[in-house]
Amino acid sequence: MAVIEINHPLIEHKMTMLRSVDTDTKSFRENLNEIAKLMTYEATKNLKLDTIEVTTPLMKTQAYTLQDKLAIVPILRAGLGMVDGILDLVPTAKVGHIGVYRNEETLEPVYYYCKLPTDIQSRKVILVDPMLATGGSAIYAIDYLKEQGVEDIIFMCLVAAPEGIAKLLNKHPHVPIYTAKIDQGLNENGYIYPGLGDCGDRIFGTK
Repeated sequence: MAVIEINHPLIEHKMTMLRSVDTDTKSFRENLNEIAKLMTYEATKNLKLDTIEVTTPLMKTQAYTLQDKLAIVPILRAGLGMVDGILDLVPTAKVGHIGVYRNEETLEPVYYYCKLPTDIQSRKVILVDPMLATGGSAIYAIDYLKEQGVEDIIFMCLVAAPEGIAKLLNKHPHVPIYTAKIDQGLNENGYIYPGLGDCGDRIFGTK
């Protein structure tokens, strides 16, 4: 399945704001949401449509409505920073949550929470996390969603490391990856460089 790096001048400009150590919490949060919104336009371009008839002020005509039902599932906690931007474009989407954090010693994912829409099996899921680093959290979340009967999943992140992309594609080759930027790699601590720093802390101002 494809890895799509969304190259767009507006995204590039806003990514510069996110990368800067001088960007405050408010600006970081706003720009992250705006990037998520711009990425959603690209990530949803293959949604299925139903044909209907509507009456304009002049005549009856053929028009289209979404056939696919969507669910947005952020990986807590940093994934929450992308949800509002996506909901701005798809306000009818339902929202689930998967809580996974990375053990800083082993770099392995640790599960702690999940709450999903009751009809999640019938929905196309946009799984979101700003960073795809080692790939452990994303793989765990996709495994979990598939165990719940979800068949149609896309993964969307702001920044991805080549190592995380390779690991995710190896485990889930049919899940497309949408990212705003593929960075250089991971450092000795498993953090993406040049990266954005700790995205959760920067979103919520906790450090």
